[in-house]
Amino acid sequence: MSTSLNPQAVIYAKRLIRDGKIKNDEGHWGQHNPDSAEENDFLEKHEIEEYGNWHLGLDTSKGEGTKGRYKFPYGDFKTVHRDGLIAAKERAVQQGYRDIENAADELLQQLEKLAK
Repeated sequence: MSTSLNPQAVIYAKRLIRDGKIKNDEGHWGQHNPDSAEENDFLEKHEIEEYGNWHLGLDTSKGEGTKGRYKFPYGDFKTVHRDGLIAAKERAVQQGYRDIENAADELLQQLEKLAK
C-alpha cells in the first residue's frame, strides 16, 4: 500500500487539540471539510507541508508538492473537527489502513476528553 500514516500530522493535531483548537461538532464532515477552492486559498498563503499537517495519510505514490499526496483530512485549516476524525477513522477502517485508524481513534479520544 502506498498510503501510510503521516506522523507529522498526528503531532500537529495533538498540539492543536492540547491548545483547545477543536470543534466537537455533531454534523457531517461533508459540511465542514474544506472544498478545493478553500484548499487552494490555503496553499496560496502556506507551504505544502503545512497543508499536509491537516491530513493523517500520506500517499507516497503521488508526487511531492501535490495535494494528491495527502489523504484523510481531519480539520478546516483552523481547528480539529470531531466529525473529521470520525470520518478519517471510518475511511481508514474501510480501506484497511490500521495505522491511520489507530491514530484517528487516539486523537478522537484526546479531543473528547478535552471537550468534556
